Amino acid sequence: MAFQSVKQLLERAAAENRPLWETILEDDIHSQNLNREESLARMRYFWEAMKASVDSYHPADRSNSGLVGGDGEKVRIASEKGLLFGGTFFNEVVSEALKVSESNACMKRIVAMPTAGSCGVIPAVLVPLIKKRAIPDDTIIEALYVAAGFGQIIATRSSISGAEGGCQAEIGTASAMAATALTHLGGGTGQMCSYACAMALSNLMGLVCDPIAGLVEIPCVQRNVIGAVNALSCANMALAGIEHKIPADEVIDAIRAVGDSMSSDLKETARGGLASTPTARIIVKELIRKNQFHSEN
Repeated sequence: MAFQSVKQLLERAAAENRPLWETILEDDIHSQNLNREESLARMRYFWEAMKASVDSYHPADRSNSGLVGGDGEKVRIASEKGLLFGGTFFNEVVSEALKVSESNACMKRIVAMPTAGSCGVIPAVLVPLIKKRAIPDDTIIEALYVAAGFGQIIATRSSISGAEGGCQAEIGTASAMAATALTHLGGGTGQMCSYACAMALSNLMGLVCDPIAGLVEIPCVQRNVIGAVNALSCANMALAGIEHKIPADEVIDAIRAVGDSMSSDLKETARGGLASTPTARIIVKELIRKNQFHSEN
């Protein structure tokens, strides 16, 4: 995709008098040398894979480390018992975010949108939504193009890599993409989508990447929940008519500046944040004892 800014994307859509998702689709066709049917088929393939990643979840599965598994099912059961706050849809979002991210840790098939470590965010908001509102797959495909367009701009202007920009780059971008998809599905304009994107990124700015033992498990799995819930909140604010005073492009640039200034200990090296706590060190030692983790330190 060729868009260098959200402003450019919105202006292109307005100039061509076409929906935002169509503008992004056309750009994908040209930049990837595809025809319309091929581009749509590829996005449909991603959507089907997302749904399958939810369906393939099994509560008995555990990651090789034994640190991750079963939590998505715990939320589902507790919700059915009426023990949780937030209502059925909210708790389905939480449960699905855990399930897909747990599946990633258990080496199952997921869609890295935008990364494997943040794979639970977008399906967490979309899969429960199609159950609640019976939204057709073709409409979801449109929303995924909107998410992809904003995600590409973030990747171009900033980063989607935890090793480069911290977890704000991974979970933050996934949350922004999910927020724009939801805003589109709610009938929001392109400008509203940009507000949702800006809010989602702003809320997670400065989030560090500190995986315990260097594994994409703790705190990564639970951070997918934060990304999904943040996306839902920001989409709702945008659809309610709330604006973000700082333009999305400037927020993206600020994310990049924060990532650049962040210590390398806080960017996927497992040397800072939660990864440096006493309990995390105990976990690492136990994994080494079980020959499931190798450390040169």
